[in-house]
Amino acid sequence: MKDLISNQLIKYLEARGVEHIFGLCGHTNIAVLAALSKSKKIKFINTRHEQIAAHAADGYARATKKAAVVLSHLSPGLTNAATGVANASLDSIPLVVIAGDVPTHYFGKHPHQEVNLHADASQCEIYRPFCKRVWRVDSPHLFPEILEKAFTLAESGRPGPVLIDVPMDIFSKEIDVALFKRVQANARKLAKPSLDDETATRIVTQLLAAKKPLLYVGGGILLADCAQEMREFAEHLQLPVAHSLMGKGALPDDHPLILGMTGFWGTKFINDKCKGADWILGLGTRFSEADCSSWEAEYTFNFPPTKLIHIDIDPAEIGRNYPVAIGAVADLKSALTVLLRIARKLAPKGVQRPKLLAEITKNRKTFVTGNKKAMESNAWPMRPERILADLRSALPRDAIICTDVGWNKNGLAQQFPILEPGTVFTPGGFATMGFGSPAALGAKVALPGRVVVALIGDGGFGQNPAALATAFEEDIAVIWLIMNNHAFGTIAGLELAHYGTTFGTVFEKNGESYSPDFAAIARAYGIEGIKIESAAELKPALERAIKLKKPVVIDAYMKNVPTPTAGHWNIMDIYSPGKKVHHVSTDK
Repeated sequence: MKDLISNQLIKYLEARGVEHIFGLCGHTNIAVLAALSKSKKIKFINTRHEQIAAHAADGYARATKKAAVVLSHLSPGLTNAATGVANASLDSIPLVVIAGDVPTHYFGKHPHQEVNLHADASQCEIYRPFCKRVWRVDSPHLFPEILEKAFTLAESGRPGPVLIDVPMDIFSKEIDVALFKRVQANARKLAKPSLDDETATRIVTQLLAAKKPLLYVGGGILLADCAQEMREFAEHLQLPVAHSLMGKGALPDDHPLILGMTGFWGTKFINDKCKGADWILGLGTRFSEADCSSWEAEYTFNFPPTKLIHIDIDPAEIGRNYPVAIGAVADLKSALTVLLRIARKLAPKGVQRPKLLAEITKNRKTFVTGNKKAMESNAWPMRPERILADLRSALPRDAIICTDVGWNKNGLAQQFPILEPGTVFTPGGFATMGFGSPAALGAKVALPGRVVVALIGDGGFGQNPAALATAFEEDIAVIWLIMNNHAFGTIAGLELAHYGTTFGTVFEKNGESYSPDFAAIARAYGIEGIKIESAAELKPALERAIKLKKPVVIDAYMKNVPTPTAGHWNIMDIYSPGKKVHHVSTDK
């Protein structure tokens, strides 16, 4: 029996349990859209820009912990989506991107929209630097196998995006249905490597012998869905837990063992605890630059004399930035299960560190007290700390927050309590401006019963405002809270600190501060828009938006003050050598 490849593609995705596809039309993929129109199991989320589709799929994958599917057109469609796919790659998020291409019989003739200045039929090469694998389907009979390999690769090992580039004529070719049925017999999940008892015993023995042990966790904990296992292990040995930006929320911020985020936007207390540890167990982290104060021993981590134990699913990350005393390649969920069992065997009564717990509690209270004035300030424009405080107060404990870049990311990571693991999605490695708004769409599609907030700056919201069209058409009840400082605020403060100007970083018209009326823009899209006129209005507006259960944009005018920094980022030494200058406020 034969059928069109486009029809069999949709049936294959249905059999895999795919429920949503994010994308945009083009003449190379409408055969797929036509087949998709007949599906009763898959909903197509139509976007106005491929970057929105990729970021939305990213948010969806973070929420479901499964590969999300992006459908794209060729060249401009692929380049539009590239930023979102690269963002997913650097944060280890599984995506399967299916893109149309020029017909096979036109390879080398430079047909409409083909990229071929250096090689014929080479548009897929654009994705090679940031995808786990790039396939171009040159033979119809290989398409089922490529699809199967793509999903398996995207979700296995260190997750990440893959690309399947399909010449448009192949979508319209017939294929023997048996070839698709054959690959559907494969197991949908692969067994993952664990930790052997001998290695686990070495690790636990060393942590028990250490004078100042510490647990440092990254986003890998959340990707492996093992926050509970990590929590039980930390509690049994009473290990203080510090985290990277991507590890935010792996242990709730109201837990007695939590230290907080390290590095440039970490606090001195947290950085000093890391620097003073004699043994650190790193789990699912790549020890990235900002989290490690540019790897300079003076500020956050000091390996050696501190000794490092590092467990990660990706062997390339172990020993990349710091030397390891013990390194292990393993799935974190399996590894922590073994570590906990060994810890209970070697220390049946666990470990008690009452002095440490009291010190962490005291520091947390001191930190919150230090911010209290700003958190309660009625100043207008609003203090960013007040915005975060009102948001936390209004939200349920399990609300999903999708940040962008700037105060909304850095300030949240430093000051905003995340109370349930896996409830904050942030663009970490690529730090993509424009991520938060569409990522929230994907998160809400995946988790329709949860409150989802896009916490985003005015610069970031301006990147992808067309996400509102998708939200309106599909009734995706995201709340956009815009921290509006009329600038690319973080960069403005950086430029002013080092060069005495904010040129090219602030939004002005004839020398006057300027911002579009984002609430009015929302209403033009058919969405509820609320413009905050005083600090007292924000929390009631948030509470109302939650009750409405429909898309809402809240525009809050914010003071352009920098997120406090206690760590280091050596770009400062490039701008102002030897001066120890960071950001300054541009608020007038």
